[in-house]
Amino acid sequence: MKKTSFLSDYDIYLLNEGQHYRAWEKLGAHQGEDQGRPGTWFAVWAPNAEAVSVVGEFNDWREGVAPLENNPGSGFWEGFVPGAGHGQRYKYAITSRYGDYRVQKTDPFGFAAEITPQTASRIWNLGDYTWGDGDWMAGRKEKNGLTSPISIYEVHLGSWMRGEDNCWLTYRELAEKLTAYVAEMGFTHVEFLPVTEHPFDGSWGYQTVGYFAPTSRFGTPQDFMYLVDTLHQYGIGVILDWVPAHFPRDEHGIGYFDGTHLYEHADPRQGLHQDWDTSIFNFGRLEVVNFLLASALFWLEVYHVDGLRMDAVASMLYLDYSRDPGEWIPNIHGGRENLEAIAFIRRVNELVYQEHPDVIMAAEESTAWPMVSKPIYLGGLGFELKWNMGWMHDLLLYMTKDPIHRKYHHNQLTFSLVYAFAENFLLPLSHDEVVHGKGSLLDRMPGDRWQRFANLRLLLGLMFTHPGKKLLFMGCEFGQWAEWNHDVSLDWHLLADADHLGLQRWVRDLNTTMRGEPALYELDFASTGFSWIDANDSEQSVISFLRRGRSQDDVVVCVCNFTPTPRHNHRLGVPAGGFWEEILNSDAHLYGGSGQGNLGGVEASPVAAFGHYHSLMVTLPPLAMVAFRRKGDA
Repeated sequence: MKKTSFLSDYDIYLLNEGQHYRAWEKLGAHQGEDQGRPGTWFAVWAPNAEAVSVVGEFNDWREGVAPLENNPGSGFWEGFVPGAGHGQRYKYAITSRYGDYRVQKTDPFGFAAEITPQTASRIWNLGDYTWGDGDWMAGRKEKNGLTSPISIYEVHLGSWMRGEDNCWLTYRELAEKLTAYVAEMGFTHVEFLPVTEHPFDGSWGYQTVGYFAPTSRFGTPQDFMYLVDTLHQYGIGVILDWVPAHFPRDEHGIGYFDGTHLYEHADPRQGLHQDWDTSIFNFGRLEVVNFLLASALFWLEVYHVDGLRMDAVASMLYLDYSRDPGEWIPNIHGGRENLEAIAFIRRVNELVYQEHPDVIMAAEESTAWPMVSKPIYLGGLGFELKWNMGWMHDLLLYMTKDPIHRKYHHNQLTFSLVYAFAENFLLPLSHDEVVHGKGSLLDRMPGDRWQRFANLRLLLGLMFTHPGKKLLFMGCEFGQWAEWNHDVSLDWHLLADADHLGLQRWVRDLNTTMRGEPALYELDFASTGFSWIDANDSEQSVISFLRRGRSQDDVVVCVCNFTPTPRHNHRLGVPAGGFWEEILNSDAHLYGGSGQGNLGGVEASPVAAFGHYHSLMVTLPPLAMVAFRRKGDA
């Protein structure tokens, strides 16, 4: 019988060159026919294997019954298994050419997996789904642009909400409940903590074994497609947390895959992530880079996601990240920069924007590495957005201070504007801020119960009016008291309490107002979109500033009072006369505040102040922010 092959010579060439960007179409398990026999083609990279066979339900897990053939000199093995079909479980049985290493591995390109704690891959047809999000996909460029309003709700699917007996909700149940909630709250996007298959719940998905498989905890690949599709049909974008920095060392995963350190560095000074006890990808190996490039495109193309947030970028950029002297190997120039990882990051961003210029690539990068969100042709890394970790750290440190001491830490409020336009910043209040003993946002606020809620409303009010796009972790919008626990649902019962319900309404109205005011989003990354009215009133712990849109008529005045003392007859310089409508007031009764404010707005007077020819005399409620928009002609 004539030998047939699933991998062409051109496929092999591209795979070895690291340029088979849609490698998932050829590697892994693909149902089909050979010589008229139905079954499944399998293909895997294992260059240092002596023998590879497929074991699974279709052959009673017997090694050697379904051997794969080696493509000489390529490192790729392939073969056809008659009768292997949709949904069946399988692994690769690998015998290394070195020593007596024998192991059964899950498929690096597997599209589906068993439910944890079982670890086999499953043969799966991804084409069996009809999408209904054509309108969203055609118009999403406008939704994801730098001049668009972007407010992201960060979600861990396993603990946003649970069902009876603390059971996970399925992707389809989440499609109904989560979509309705996010739409009601006014967020523009959701960002899912990694949905890629992972063995340990407590890793929150950040220790990935299945770079091409949505976790089976919540359903099938088509069920996850349905979740994305439903969000899109409600006008909500979907961003996935993606983890190319490291992977777990579980025996069934890609670590030590063929009896050698194939995907990772062999030297622990390069290949072991000491903080997480995980393996670090070898970005100098073309096939490894190809694997990750294909994973990035896979989620964008097969699952229609609207962007990727690259996790732990700082750990990729620096060879000495979290290492003491002698625990790392310098680059060829003697420096600490990981040149191969930098090249990979630029390459993945270049490829993604070449193929899908309407998506978002965001970096969680916690250092002062320059030009993270600047174009590659200018020497940047090529991301669209960078998480502003400095803003988050300074603001939370300031907000935890007793108001009586805040005047001595005023620079923590204002310093972020020194560098606010150096990058395209996203302001994150993420899951990392409500775990590991840090306490919830609400619990970290000082004062009595009323003051804690007021402080949190104030914090969020400043966040939504500060330059930059926004990200808020689930539960923060209604004031969880407890730290986030991935094993249980959020405390939705708290919404029976007026204070928690008021905080939730405040976040909803912040989203609605931000999306309706071009001054609060159009020029997030341009210095022309922001100017201080008064940044120096440390004695009263008050800051005031202007936000502007592209039209000269789009101006919003924002004022924050970080003490529990109301400020009456507080003068603000404004750029024009007329009536200035109060559009936000975190102290309104509706949100749980004391009800102080400006009776709907203030008429400007022709009294010069703070460099402007007109000014407002306003009331600043306690521990509150207020914002004004001009109405009428001067």
